Amino acid sequence: MNILFFLHAFEFIMIINLLFIITAIYVERKNTVEISTWILIFTFLPILGFILYLFFGRSMRFGKQKVFKGKKEIDEKYSEFLFEQKYLLQNNKVIFRDANNANYYDIMEMHINASKSILTQDNDITIFTNGKDKYESLIKDIEEATESINILYFIIKNDNIGKRIVGLLTKKAKEGLDVRIIYDHFGSFLTPFSMYEDLIKAGGIVNRFFPLKLGTYLRANFRNHRKIVVIDGKIGYLGGMNIGDEYMDLGEKKTHWRDTHLRITGSAVQVLQVKFINDWYYCSNEKNINEEKMRKKLFPKIEQSGEIAVQIVSSGPDANGEQIKRGIIKMINCAKESVFIQTPYFIPDQSFLEALQIASMSGKDVRVMIPGIPDKKMVYRVTFSYIQALMDYGIKVYLYPGFLHSKMVVIDGQVSTIGTTNMDIRSFRLDFEVNAFIYDRKFSSKCADIFKIDMNKSKLVTMEWYKSRSTWIKFQEGFFRLFGALM
Repeated sequence: MNILFFLHAFEFIMIINLLFIITAIYVERKNTVEISTWILIFTFLPILGFILYLFFGRSMRFGKQKVFKGKKEIDEKYSEFLFEQKYLLQNNKVIFRDANNANYYDIMEMHINASKSILTQDNDITIFTNGKDKYESLIKDIEEATESINILYFIIKNDNIGKRIVGLLTKKAKEGLDVRIIYDHFGSFLTPFSMYEDLIKAGGIVNRFFPLKLGTYLRANFRNHRKIVVIDGKIGYLGGMNIGDEYMDLGEKKTHWRDTHLRITGSAVQVLQVKFINDWYYCSNEKNINEEKMRKKLFPKIEQSGEIAVQIVSSGPDANGEQIKRGIIKMINCAKESVFIQTPYFIPDQSFLEALQIASMSGKDVRVMIPGIPDKKMVYRVTFSYIQALMDYGIKVYLYPGFLHSKMVVIDGQVSTIGTTNMDIRSFRLDFEVNAFIYDRKFSSKCADIFKIDMNKSKLVTMEWYKSRSTWIKFQEGFFRLFGALM
């Protein structure tokens, strides 16, 4: 009897396995790497694998009608300008304020075609490499705001800096400003919604992106990892820093935290505002929105504040393609001398890894910097499993003395990108991300200098040291790598 029971149970599990595999191949249309990963999971974790697939394997089925209804008016605002830019780029008629940027017009055109990302050339950018400076600047801008404050973060913590910023937003809402907050429910799961009660009473509006409740836990695989702030439609922030004490080395973790964030003024802010509004339309319950009033408040006339050329590029599971990854690969392919990368997690797909290898084989100076101290042990094991695939091709790998959360790529000290995107499969494919692609020699040279300063503090990984890892560590790296596409 027991034998028959186990045989029937085994047959049932095999049938379910087959159904999930067929779903992955023919319904979800997953790529070969993902399919292979799930076959391994179903084989070695047959029951747990079903649960994992339901939470982390399903493709995005966006409520597209709801999103597109809100997006339509915004897209129309830029469509004419986009067509004009596309025509000018294709016919080499764009007048670049920095003539050197003509060398990278094909990167710009790719972003216009793939992401509808307008090129703006009237921007000024401040770069922050620590949380203290970023929060001081952000708080000052919030205090001086007069019309609207739009905030989107993956994580908003209920700690000192979180309470201070929410308290300040409550004060501004009481003054009559439009205050909107979006936070990712998965990323901020430990933050109680009661933290926003006073803000909501004051007239602020708070929305959770993909709220995790009964019937929606299957969305846990898709996370809004963006960090966007737009103040009065004229000042924008984006980068790696969420809201939390740990970004100022004041949290419970004692590890030194190193990050990168941007403050932008100029026309690029309006493109950043579009990214926020698109997400707002998706998760908002606002009714009877006065579109004309909204446009005047959120898209005021912008005065030139600088001469830096910027494209704001977003990607996510609702988009057709991995725009930010493609943009970085295009940068790598355009490099003539050097490629510098900072990332907390390095789990590349084959196309990204080969782009780096090809650049190094072509004589480019390729350097990758990762944390010396991890925040997620399993992910760190997977990251380490890729180091040999870099060093075998002459790519230098550095371990920063602390937790490096910066997401920055610089080529030749000429073009740079900074934003929310990690160099891993999850960021490229599953998470909602946003990056600034910056075409400016002075700014990008500064980014390269920041990389070199960090490099001088870091440890260069040698083959001798790398191969001295214990057999147990190597086993963990190989095992966890099987699940790399999910991390």
